[in-house]
Amino acid sequence: MTDDKYGTLLRRMTRQLLFVGALMAAQWLAPQPAIAEHLKIGVLRLGQAGPVFIAQEKGYFTAEGLDTEVVLFDAAQPIAVAVASGDIAFGAAPLTAGFYSLAGQGALRIVGGMNRYFPGFHSVAYLVANRAWDNGLKSFKDFTGHSVAVTQIGSGYHYSLALVAEKYGVDLKSIRVLALQSMPNMVSAISGNQADAALLATTPATPLIERKEAHLIGWVDDETPWQNGALFVATKMATDRRETVEKFLRAVRKGTREYHDAFTGPDEKPKAGSNLREVAGFIAKYTGEPIETAMKGDAYVDADARLDVKDVLHQIDWYLAQGMLKGAVNGDALIDKTYVKDLPQR
Repeated sequence: MTDDKYGTLLRRMTRQLLFVGALMAAQWLAPQPAIAEHLKIGVLRLGQAGPVFIAQEKGYFTAEGLDTEVVLFDAAQPIAVAVASGDIAFGAAPLTAGFYSLAGQGALRIVGGMNRYFPGFHSVAYLVANRAWDNGLKSFKDFTGHSVAVTQIGSGYHYSLALVAEKYGVDLKSIRVLALQSMPNMVSAISGNQADAALLATTPATPLIERKEAHLIGWVDDETPWQNGALFVATKMATDRRETVEKFLRAVRKGTREYHDAFTGPDEKPKAGSNLREVAGFIAKYTGEPIETAMKGDAYVDADARLDVKDVLHQIDWYLAQGMLKGAVNGDALIDKTYVKDLPQR
């Protein structure tokens, strides 16, 4: 090979090596695709969490670039604790004294609404044990002197019991409130006549009613409507990671719309929608209840995840009056109105 040919070949190889090196450097220096942070969402093992189930199963969180996991709980207050501690990122659960206590200390912020007790929808039943029924406990006015099971002191069930007692002129102090911590414990207590009455969500209440192991005397939704559930995050998340929270809310609102349309008509009354079976299937998957039961629906959810701010402030006042909260709680501060859509008052 002549020197000219050798030099030409050498120059060509050098250019090729430089080109390959440049490509490798460009790939190394180029921004790499971000790996989505794994975020956990705490909900109750109940149909009222349907909007979250929908968003998870239909990929609405994924479409927002969020890697999410639904974590199931048997009571609401531990969800608030888990969000405040950072063990989970988002809560979609009932409001409780425990929640308000943590929020009042600056740990939590409400960023949206979830389920509400709404006339015509049957999400939480008042059940009376068979023995107590036979002994004369057949209405709310008969609650005086009897035991009533709730999940926890300061829970939404406890608050509902207070509202119905006030409605029917019963002194709440005359009722022995049993805090049994979980739905399965409450089911055992009412079916085994260890509690005279109980507030139970539709999912566990329905089999008891159908098997005649307890008597239904009414529904929280019909007796005392109020804002039961909310979407909440840690205060640091609300203030420092606005984009993440907004992505979460966009995904959940797609779920609330689909949940609403599955169970609710244009007049805001119960009505089966064309997507009912699909939504009920998601609920059945997470709760373990038969799809036929899930298709009956059990909770009203505002289509746009709006929050009844006025009612939330009333709840805070009640918990403060009961001495369940430490110090003053600024409701206007814990409701983050940069995210929350307020429900217009009628």
